[in-house]
Amino acid sequence: MKFWVGTTDSRWFEFLAQRHLDEVNFWQPSVRPAFENAPSGMPFVFKVKRPHNHIAGAGYFVARSVLPIELAWEIFGQKNGAASLAELRELLGPLAGRGAPLTQISCQVIANPVFFEERDWLSDPPGWSSNIVRGKMYRTEEPDGATIWAHVQPLLAHGIEVQGLSSNSSALVANDPPARYGDPILVRPRLGQGSFRVVVTEAYRRKCAITGESTLMALEAAHIVPYAEAGAHDVRNGLLLRADFHRLFDAGLVSVAPDLTIRVSPRIHEAWFNGKAYYRMDGQPLTVTPTRPEFRPDPDRLQWHLKNKFQS
Repeated sequence: MKFWVGTTDSRWFEFLAQRHLDEVNFWQPSVRPAFENAPSGMPFVFKVKRPHNHIAGAGYFVARSVLPIELAWEIFGQKNGAASLAELRELLGPLAGRGAPLTQISCQVIANPVFFEERDWLSDPPGWSSNIVRGKMYRTEEPDGATIWAHVQPLLAHGIEVQGLSSNSSALVANDPPARYGDPILVRPRLGQGSFRVVVTEAYRRKCAITGESTLMALEAAHIVPYAEAGAHDVRNGLLLRADFHRLFDAGLVSVAPDLTIRVSPRIHEAWFNGKAYYRMDGQPLTVTPTRPEFRPDPDRLQWHLKNKFQS
C-alpha cells in the first residue's frame, strides 16, 4: 500500500490539533500536484517541519483541487488552519516568493484527521531527506514505509475510533479500484461539507451541470436529497450548479429526471411572470456529467427529488 507523507508548518498543525474536525485542508502554495492519480482513501501523514521534524498526525486523502484563496476560505473556513482569511493570507505571504502575491492554492482535502499527542510523535522518519520540500510517497512493502506505517496506523485507527467514525457510513466517497495503489485501504473516508463540494466540483470538471458555466466562484455543489433530510455528502447525491440554478433546484423549481434531462417548473412563470432563460432548457439533457460512471448522479435520488421536491 502507498501512503503520502506531506510537510506542514507548526502553526497549521497546532491550530487544527486544538479542534475536533471531520476534515481539513492541507494546502500548499504550489498549484503543481505533489502526486498524481492517488485514490480517495489513501493514507496521508502529516510531518511537521523543522525544528520539530516529526511525524505528528494523519488522515485519509479525499480529493485535490486548485482554488482561489477566497474560495478556499469560503469552503473550509478555519479548517484551513487559520482563524481568519487575513491570517491565512499571513501564512501564505512568506511562501509567495518573488513577484505577484499568491492568488490560488493547491488544496488536498483530508478526511478523518487525527493529531497525535506529542509523546506519540515519530522523529526523523526513515528514508527522509533534508531536501524534501513538499512530501514523499512511501510503500508499506518497503522497510522505511513499513516502519512509519507500523507507528502511524494504530494511532490513526485509535483516533478515528475515539471520534466515532464508521467505515460503514452511507456518506462515503467513491473509491478508485484498489489495484491501482496496492492493498485495499483500511478505512473509507467520510465526506464533510467541504470535501463534498470539492469532490463534486472536480467530478463535473469545474462546470455547471445544466449550463456549462465555468466561472468557479459562481458554482456550488447541490445536494439532490437535502442533507437536512438525511441526504448524504456523497458525490452521487450531488450536482454542480450555477448559484441561481442551485437556489431553484433547492426550491423545487428546477429538477433533473433520472434520464438526466432538465425539468423546469411552470411555477416560475406563474409566481414571477418570468423565466424565459430557464424554460429554454426544459427537456434538454444536462450539459455536463461526470466522465466516471461511479460519480454520476444516482437515478433513485433524482427520482426522489422529482417526486418530493419538484413543483410540476
